[in-house]
Amino acid sequence: MNKMFKLFIAVVVFSGASGGLLATLRGATQEKIEFQQIKFVKGPAIQEILKGASNDPLAGRFKIKDGKQELSFFPGVFDGKVNTVAMETFGKGYGGNIGLIVAVNIETDQIVGVAVTTHSETPGLGARAKSDPAFTQQFKGVSVKEPVKLKSDGGKIDAISGATVTSKGVTGGVMAAMEMYLRLKNAIVEKAKSIKA
Repeated sequence: MNKMFKLFIAVVVFSGASGGLLATLRGATQEKIEFQQIKFVKGPAIQEILKGASNDPLAGRFKIKDGKQELSFFPGVFDGKVNTVAMETFGKGYGGNIGLIVAVNIETDQIVGVAVTTHSETPGLGARAKSDPAFTQQFKGVSVKEPVKLKSDGGKIDAISGATVTSKGVTGGVMAAMEMYLRLKNAIVEKAKSIKA
């Protein structure tokens, strides 16, 4: 019985030490992992949408608290002022979540660009949401105050042929970004004012 108790104590101590070590490692590497994701996964889409900005949107990233989560925004300086922000959002596609970057002009409240960053959609069909710029270009100039829908749902966006679920996922993700933007607009504008153009 005494040996069992000693074994139990040893397992508890080992488990506690291992858990503490893993938590410390996670905390120490979390920022580096996030930076790598931004640079190599989200970065190319952000740079493409905010092409022509006189700043580096990735370096100018700021965060805003939205309930329990903290969201990242990427500012774009055009004509000497921060007038565009890009944000990450997700839509539900055929193969899982579709990662999106949506950029909005904070002066006109219009979408500047949309790009797909990650997906698990069918190659040759839903995957065209990322590779076919004609699909994402349809969102450019749309007001964040009007609903974004596919033509089949009474909207103005043409679905990708053979990939209606993916197309709905992207439009759903864009709508989520628009709602987030409208909900946090005051905080976004305040943060944008504090950035040197």
